[in-house]
Amino acid sequence: MVAFEHPHAHGALAPTAHLELPFFDDAHRALANGLVSWVRQQNVDETDDRAACREWVQRLGDAGWLRYCVPQAHGGALPALDSRALVILRETLAFHSPLADFAFAMQGLGSGAITLAGTPAQRAAYLPDVATGRKIAAFALSEPEAGSDVAGMRLRATPSEGGWRLDGQKTWISNGGLADFYVTFAKTNPEAGARGISAFVVDADTPGLDSSAHIHVMAPHPLATLSYRDCHVGADSLLGSEHGGFKLAMQTLDIFRASVAAAALGMARRAFAEAVTQARSRQMFGQTLGDFQLTQARLGEMSALIDAAAVLTYRAAWMRDCSATSGAGTPAYTAAAAAAKLTATENAQKVIDMALQMFGGRGVQVGNVVEHLYRDIRSLRIYEGASEVQLLILGKHALKA
Repeated sequence: MVAFEHPHAHGALAPTAHLELPFFDDAHRALANGLVSWVRQQNVDETDDRAACREWVQRLGDAGWLRYCVPQAHGGALPALDSRALVILRETLAFHSPLADFAFAMQGLGSGAITLAGTPAQRAAYLPDVATGRKIAAFALSEPEAGSDVAGMRLRATPSEGGWRLDGQKTWISNGGLADFYVTFAKTNPEAGARGISAFVVDADTPGLDSSAHIHVMAPHPLATLSYRDCHVGADSLLGSEHGGFKLAMQTLDIFRASVAAAALGMARRAFAEAVTQARSRQMFGQTLGDFQLTQARLGEMSALIDAAAVLTYRAAWMRDCSATSGAGTPAYTAAAAAAKLTATENAQKVIDMALQMFGGRGVQVGNVVEHLYRDIRSLRIYEGASEVQLLILGKHALKA
């Protein structure tokens, strides 16, 4: 059973007009066209989300798409991480399969901190394998009592002979139980709040790390709670500077925040395409659903919501790529990324809900594309900074302007 139908099965094709916007250049357009051609040929059984995720990582790696997750010096496709390329890739993958998008995104997020702050040895040990799909990456930041409040984390890293001892938990970790390594954030100075956090690269087979507590959610994808009990790692596992973990985590999230918006955008575009197909083909009262003015108005609203999200998403990616810095970027970029993430995820939720409504009873039937999208989109309004957090970022930016 293929859990997410191919878009060409019902005539829904990913739109490409947005690629002509001035945010993109010819290389980005070629990238998008190549990915669309490739992904249409894939046929992955997504019944088992963990097996499917492994397969998507392997396929994306074999085809060279994961090379956009790491810099060229370590097997990547481009000299540095390119936000516009990430946006194009995630939007296109999410249009065709949200799980494919998830598999791609986690390779980038899970290895991003190593790209930013890793030693030459750390980069050489992990990034080439991320680019080929030989190693699956994960980003371990959230805890049972520390989600949006990162500074409230309780996982403790204490010095030990030859390295560090980790004790505590992480939860809601994407690729948990599937990853080959976890970029893990822990308190090295519990009294210092956000200034007392450090980052470590922890291999999945490290004694004392247990990733067996899988979490099941309404849109299945690999999640787990990680338990660190007397988990010893070497001194060379420290990622970046001691106590520099909070800044590193925020830099990493900032880079990929616009790409979360792009994933939401891809799902919204798919729902819109399905709705247009439904409006053209569904017969009601001697005419098509699309002949009713109410339907036309609803499609117009959906189109406007998508366009608004798209412009903010592409603007944020363009701003980061044009920035002179490669870390968290300027305050203006941080605000732009927050606006994109907030608007794209919230608008996508509205678009998908409206699309489902147009399908009537079929819209809530398990296996229908819009039913699947309805479940898939919900988590994007929470992870990598909930909508409320984005509002706070934007409000604080406005007060400082």
